[in-house]
Amino acid sequence: MPNRRFATGEVVMGRWPGSVLYYEVQITSYNDLTHLYTVQYKDGTELELRESDIRSVSSFKPRKSNSSSSSPSRRSGSRSRSRSPGRSAKGKRRSSSQSRESRDEKKKTVRETNLTLLKLNENNTSRYNGEPDSTERNDTSYKILQQKVESELEIGHVLDKHTLHPRRQKKKEEIFLEERVFETVKTTEKVTTETKELEFGGRIGAFCMIFFLPATAFYLLLMCKQEDPSVMNFPPLPAFDSLWETRVFGVFLLWFFLQALFSLLPVGKVVEGMPLLNGRRLQYRINGFYAFVLTAAAVGNSLYFEIELHYLYDHFLQFAVSAAIFSLLLSLYLYARSLKAPKEELSPGGNSGNFVYDLFIGRELNPRIGNFDLKYFCEMRPGLIGWVVINLAMLLAEMKVQNHNVPSLSMILVNSFQLLYVVDALWNEEAILTTRDITHDGFGFMLAFGDLVWIPFVYSLQAFYLVNHPTEISWPIASAIIILNISGYYIFRGANSQKNAFRRNPNDPKLAHLKCIPTAAGKSLLVTGWWGLVRHPNYLGDIMMALAWSLSCGFNHILPYFYVIYFTCLLIHREACDEHQCKKKYGLAWERYCQRVPYRIFPYIY
Repeated sequence: MPNRRFATGEVVMGRWPGSVLYYEVQITSYNDLTHLYTVQYKDGTELELRESDIRSVSSFKPRKSNSSSSSPSRRSGSRSRSRSPGRSAKGKRRSSSQSRESRDEKKKTVRETNLTLLKLNENNTSRYNGEPDSTERNDTSYKILQQKVESELEIGHVLDKHTLHPRRQKKKEEIFLEERVFETVKTTEKVTTETKELEFGGRIGAFCMIFFLPATAFYLLLMCKQEDPSVMNFPPLPAFDSLWETRVFGVFLLWFFLQALFSLLPVGKVVEGMPLLNGRRLQYRINGFYAFVLTAAAVGNSLYFEIELHYLYDHFLQFAVSAAIFSLLLSLYLYARSLKAPKEELSPGGNSGNFVYDLFIGRELNPRIGNFDLKYFCEMRPGLIGWVVINLAMLLAEMKVQNHNVPSLSMILVNSFQLLYVVDALWNEEAILTTRDITHDGFGFMLAFGDLVWIPFVYSLQAFYLVNHPTEISWPIASAIIILNISGYYIFRGANSQKNAFRRNPNDPKLAHLKCIPTAAGKSLLVTGWWGLVRHPNYLGDIMMALAWSLSCGFNHILPYFYVIYFTCLLIHREACDEHQCKKKYGLAWERYCQRVPYRIFPYIY
């Protein structure tokens, strides 16, 4: 193992990635595995640098000059304004070779500058969207930019003769090119290391969550079956026969593989995801909406041939148990296959070395069987589309149980609101490729259980509750609930659309009114539009819609309000994680952003 040269806390000069500029930084930590130093710049930006990119402060000595002016044309003791920069101080004429050497040496000099001098060019497509995200790279110009980086690194050998003489003012295009070079180097040099910061209470917390999540889901479902679904009225433990049936498990497997077959159909466009740690981009087929249409056709044919969906209601708890067992088996398979995965394909958050924690979080970032992406499929297909099918089954079950010819107004509202939510997600399926679930989180028990059990069986809690607990609401109240849901959807969709449009083309004339704050990391922070209202307007819209779903069930019990309570806590926790990451990544620029946009989710409240 090579000896460590610089100590933690030491102030040194660190090279800005992709350039020959050195800045004063402080070493905060050292990774013995990757031999990389974590350094902090004066504006708060933190980066990982190799030892070869770090120099001691003493090695940067300015040249002696008797001139009070810092102009390159006044580097001698003479105060004459008429003397050319090409002449010597004593009036001796330099040879042509000496002049060339002098000009070459001037080109190689660097000076320490403030990081805030870097400004983003208008053509920079890597803009901030309001949430932490991966750096995008233009693969077409990557080789050209890489050659430029290598040529600049060769110039770095003269840095022992560092001077404080300023170089010529850079053009806007050169500043932009340097930033793009920095982003390229940042993307390709990053290496997955062992996870140090553990979430959810660490190893013990992950162990408890593996049991707590299924217990919570089954408790909620059992409560909905009772005549009195009060929170403190604990239901009796069900018999084993009411929890497991092989036929039900077979039906669940049929549903899972049917959705997998739909996802493999050669329909829909193929897009590239965000760059991985090795710079490669995975391809994804966007056909979720087509899968939804095919599923709707299959369900419609089933009803036409009098195949009742009431079977789903009668065996609802058994379907939930089957989905939970399948998600656990899938998690074990994912962990086993991750042991053979290359390091660059591991998740940055699920590589702790502890079996239980990594099983829960997920070790592998994008597990694939050929071109079939398991995590991406489970995120959008079996659970999300299954949620709509379950809601429809509950609507038909309510009519049968309550002897109604038409479903209740509450049931219609719940089905309509949640159908809109799912269709919107499938129609804008491509947007999920930039979310934290895809770009950061590994695929383990947390996502597997959430996608296959929590979303279809817990998110449909309102519809399941209304089957045995009918609620009558007046049309004025229903109108107010509809307005609340439409308003939440308008904010949710408007914020997400604005974010995605700004990412793709910040020069779009429709976005000309938006203002942003540039950062040293090469991105911008939106401070107007939806993202100038609060830091997470999409979270605000999500919570408003969740409240509308719960209000549709009346005020008799708190059970149907579990979703909005849980979802609010979840989004506040996620916002806190985003806040921590953005403050670490963007430094001083994030503090300026927080001053411009002080409220996180709820305007004038939080």
